[in-house]
Amino acid sequence: MFDVAIVGSGPAGASCAAFCARAGLRTLLLEREKFPREKVCGDCLNPSCTPVLARLGIADRVRLLPHAALNRVDFVAIGGRTVGVPLPAGAEIAVKRSLFDAALMDCAVAAGAEVRDRATVTSLHAPVTGSDNWKIGTAGTKIEARVLVAADGRNSTVARLLNLLPRIEKERVGLQTHIPLPPEFGGRVVLQFLPEGYSGQAPVNESELNLCLVGKARSIPALRSWAERKFGLSPEHTWRTITPLRRAPIAPAHPRVFLVGDAARVVEPFTGEGIYYALRSGELAAEAIAMGDEEQAMRRYAAAHASLYRGRLWVNQIARAAVLSPRATSWLMNAGLLPRPLLGALTAKVVVR
Repeated sequence: MFDVAIVGSGPAGASCAAFCARAGLRTLLLEREKFPREKVCGDCLNPSCTPVLARLGIADRVRLLPHAALNRVDFVAIGGRTVGVPLPAGAEIAVKRSLFDAALMDCAVAAGAEVRDRATVTSLHAPVTGSDNWKIGTAGTKIEARVLVAADGRNSTVARLLNLLPRIEKERVGLQTHIPLPPEFGGRVVLQFLPEGYSGQAPVNESELNLCLVGKARSIPALRSWAERKFGLSPEHTWRTITPLRRAPIAPAHPRVFLVGDAARVVEPFTGEGIYYALRSGELAAEAIAMGDEEQAMRRYAAAHASLYRGRLWVNQIARAAVLSPRATSWLMNAGLLPRPLLGALTAKVVVR
């Protein structure tokens, strides 16, 4: 019997588990995979993550992980025109998710959370009465918990089993891999528009580059061919993949159910804010759960979650419009209609809160 069971131990789930355990709640973290593992992600941590990591007590540990310090974002139009925007010195870093997520899980364990990996949720039975609990089925195991947290991503199993998952429309596909760092690449993020979509590139340490490709399913072969030519990759090179990259949001608070991170709302990956929203929503859910009063906890988390995104989704909408129309965006860049000050202001809105 647990006070809270959290499904998914990425940044949202692990941060929620750590804060719940610190609040004295008997906390269970269920993870279907075995750590360490990589994830389809740009690997970038913007400065907004630092206060949450500091409250977790691992900000210094994360900085000691192999990483790359990022000092510039280069926006590259079709045809090659590049507009570079400086980043605040020492503010943004890139860390492989295998290392970052393991550090967060260790933090949750140190706080007192119990972790069960290779535990895939197969069934959920909701509480029938106020004194009843969630009954969670995994392979050969039944678990009871007072509160359930879905931290299992945009294709959330919890949301699907509870009939909360929206219908997935045709969407783009994301590919990601790590490759040898090209000479003289430098400490920069490259956001490159291509006829078929876009590519994101960032070093994650002294020897590896995170390479992402995003496009519609029919354009993926062309994007892979571009990457093979540009970076000298083999056609047999292994890529990780994920879809959809966008999905309708789900109300984050339900009776004794909280959704955090991408399980609740997915933001455009072009902005690089996903990890911050995951960490912070996990913290906000833990604060609400620790209150004890179910109705008040729901209201508090719903309000806090709305506030987390309020006033920022317009940046997400602009980014989405830009990447869905790479030719039009490139034309604007080539015509000088997206000057450095404008791109700098939009970038600052993302990385400086």
